[in-house]
Amino acid sequence: MFLQKKIGILGGGQLGAMLIRHAVDFGLKINILDNDKAAPCANYSSGFVLGDTLNYDDVMKFGENLDIITIEKEAVNTQALHDLQTKGVKVYPAPETVEIIQDKLTQKRFLESHNIPVVPAIAIENRLELRQYAEKLPACLKLRRDGYDGKGVMILKSADDIANAFDKPSILEDLVDIKHEISVIVTRNEEGEIKCYDPILMEFDKVKLLLDYQISPCDIGENIAQEAITIAQQIAKALQLKGILAVEMFVTKSGKVLVNELAPRPHNSGHHTIEGCNTSQYEQLLRVITGMPLGDTASTAHTIMINIIEPPAERKGSTEAALKAIAQIQGVHIHWYGKSEGRAGRKMGHINITAKSHDEAVTLANKTRNTFNSLYEKN
Repeated sequence: MFLQKKIGILGGGQLGAMLIRHAVDFGLKINILDNDKAAPCANYSSGFVLGDTLNYDDVMKFGENLDIITIEKEAVNTQALHDLQTKGVKVYPAPETVEIIQDKLTQKRFLESHNIPVVPAIAIENRLELRQYAEKLPACLKLRRDGYDGKGVMILKSADDIANAFDKPSILEDLVDIKHEISVIVTRNEEGEIKCYDPILMEFDKVKLLLDYQISPCDIGENIAQEAITIAQQIAKALQLKGILAVEMFVTKSGKVLVNELAPRPHNSGHHTIEGCNTSQYEQLLRVITGMPLGDTASTAHTIMINIIEPPAERKGSTEAALKAIAQIQGVHIHWYGKSEGRAGRKMGHINITAKSHDEAVTLANKTRNTFNSLYEKN
């Protein structure tokens, strides 16, 4: 019986914490492996193990007595996951899927091999090799591994920028004339059942390269929305996905939809589903790993999600005052991650604003953002 299964998550951050919150509704007990004893999951898991998700021995020891393992980040030891799977532990997503996505070059070539539209890119081994492609600038340089939340990405405007460029294996992508950045969350279970959430519109902080806020549902045109959903479904099938996948895409000014990158886990762009959809992305993943049917993904409200980003220390205001102030606003749902320390540019939480119409959601979101920022961050 799935209620008795021993479940583990590699990673103890906010995504794992939100997964635990939803697991409680099913009476499931979740074990966590993380190298930070003060990680957000530390106080909520049934069993917290201090260890490195990239270390083979740590992952093997953590998983050998579990029935099911899933992930909340890509930085995991996939060889250990292969070996645990051989021993009978169910792993979601499959280790092969994680390996494809961990490396941005491998990910790109996989998508191209399945005729998925992507941004053209070339492989770069180091800074010296990059100099050979100076004529391709301006372009976007991305580390092949370990980039997240704006880290591992830089825009190179000219050859003058190469001296400060990454000196590690990377990909150099053409710059795209972007109209919109969107995301589709797709899930696929072991029976091959696939369900997608409607596309959401993402707005990024151009300085921090972090997701600032997102809108659901969004007005990107019915044809574009359906194309994005179709692409997400095609990728899920190509990967033989068992789990959840975020597919981030660009919509160009000429109307093309291009895949930017994938994440094989719950994702920031799915936070709105907690209050804005019949089934949240977290519940949906739990349904996959426990063998339950997939839930309904329909929207129940117009939702705007705002990320809470830690300001520089010298500009930090009062967190408590800011949270209390917005708690009085209609439609506000606060998700504070409980991280042990704040660093400038770090995600500390998010706010979901739900409303009956798009215009009402925008009005409430502007009020919420202005109220929160006036107390959380000094001018």
